[in-house]
Amino acid sequence: MNDVHKCLILVTGATGYIGGRLVPRLLAAGKRVRCLVRDSNRLQGRWWQNEVDITIGDVFRPDSLVAAMQGVEIAYYLVHSLGGGSNFHQQDLTAAANFGSAARAAGVKRIIYLGGLAEASPGLSEHLRSRQQTGESLRMAGVPVTEFRAGVIVGSGSVSFEMIRYLTERVPVMICPRWVYTRTQPIGIREVLDYLAAAISVPESNGRIIEIGGAEVIAYGEMMKIYADVRGLRRWLIAVPFLTPRLSSLWVNLVTPIPSVIARPLIEGLRNENIVRDQSSRQLFPDVHPVSYRTSVARALAVLEASHIETTWTDALSTTQGDVPPVTLTTHEGMIREHRQVRVAALPADVHAVYSGLGGKRGWLFMDLAWRIRGWVDRLLGGVGMRRGRRDRDHLRVGDALDFWRVEAMEPDLLLRLRAEMKVPGKAWLQFQAHPREDGGTLLSQTAFYAPKGLMGWLYWYLLYPVHALIFSGLIRAIAVRAESIRATPSPTNVIHHENTHA
Repeated sequence: MNDVHKCLILVTGATGYIGGRLVPRLLAAGKRVRCLVRDSNRLQGRWWQNEVDITIGDVFRPDSLVAAMQGVEIAYYLVHSLGGGSNFHQQDLTAAANFGSAARAAGVKRIIYLGGLAEASPGLSEHLRSRQQTGESLRMAGVPVTEFRAGVIVGSGSVSFEMIRYLTERVPVMICPRWVYTRTQPIGIREVLDYLAAAISVPESNGRIIEIGGAEVIAYGEMMKIYADVRGLRRWLIAVPFLTPRLSSLWVNLVTPIPSVIARPLIEGLRNENIVRDQSSRQLFPDVHPVSYRTSVARALAVLEASHIETTWTDALSTTQGDVPPVTLTTHEGMIREHRQVRVAALPADVHAVYSGLGGKRGWLFMDLAWRIRGWVDRLLGGVGMRRGRRDRDHLRVGDALDFWRVEAMEPDLLLRLRAEMKVPGKAWLQFQAHPREDGGTLLSQTAFYAPKGLMGWLYWYLLYPVHALIFSGLIRAIAVRAESIRATPSPTNVIHHENTHA
């Protein structure tokens, strides 16, 4: 290719964990990007949505790939059927064959794929075998493939890392299967993205299988201990021989947000060592510098604490229930996320004015006494309490103290995010958004985020959840009523959605 900066690049899996982080990397490097998605609505809220060409298609429908491939020189294949059922292996192979054939027919010059790191052997798990055979299926089409193979990817939201994260957070004494002694070479998400993005400009990587890993080889048990140490937690591991992958997956399903249908193939793969044996990545990509596992963990936790999360493993999961259930409880990105929405017959500016005017002498509109009791308790525990009030009765700016919150983000007539500074076993945020509707009204969103620390953090949330649910549901209704009274509009507020997730 004559100019990699001008060529059109196709990214599949843009709504997923890796693809959703790769796209902005490519855009920042000046690349032209097209995203292949099944539903364009899944990209709403991404800052880069209007910076890419979006094409609707599905790797399981070959005819839908024709338009997506037109004019493409390089295609990233970041699709995975894990979680799609017991036949995920065959689904992976079928999808890859369809994609490879469409790429060849369209004259695509190169495919870049991220697979799984493990030494091929008769004992290779079905999950890892599927990842490697997917690469082979892509190559069979005749288009040159650059296949990166990685083991555990360390980053906030990575499914393999989140499994270790949740187990370590929630269980002080862990009865573990023998796979805790299996060696692996975890790699940070930053380095994975560095390799994927750099491959475009390294023609020598074309047609190669490239193993990538972090700076050290450690056992899974050691990963848990290091994570606990970074978090300031004390954890004990006791390995036993009788925990089968099925039993382990059921335990993971109970303790973590990862369902057993995903946990089991991952756990079965933990019996295979994930170690870089071919060091060619160092010669091909000398500017990529893998870091230690401890550094990658610290980075991931910093992202969580900053509440600046780009993508998570759950991003790629399809929503099948819509907004039918009034309450959903899932886990996502290591944070509890309770989300509520109401339709308000008022302008976004009026709605924003109400929620940005909360606190101080005006109070919290609903069960204000409960908020003040919480402030008194916080004060007794040595916290900031409610005495700080607010700097200005009607206006906020980033950095302002607001009772026992602090303004972390503010967008006029659109968003307010508050970070909790009261004493809690974890980190907490409360966010409001006012989305304009076509009928001239507003869709008000209220989201409570809570990142628990250790077992006490989880107990705190679940023991107080009935009170929190009552207060937050009443608060959003009170905001809506107050906003509607500003406009003197008689139309009632219609609650349309409430979900409680761990984000």
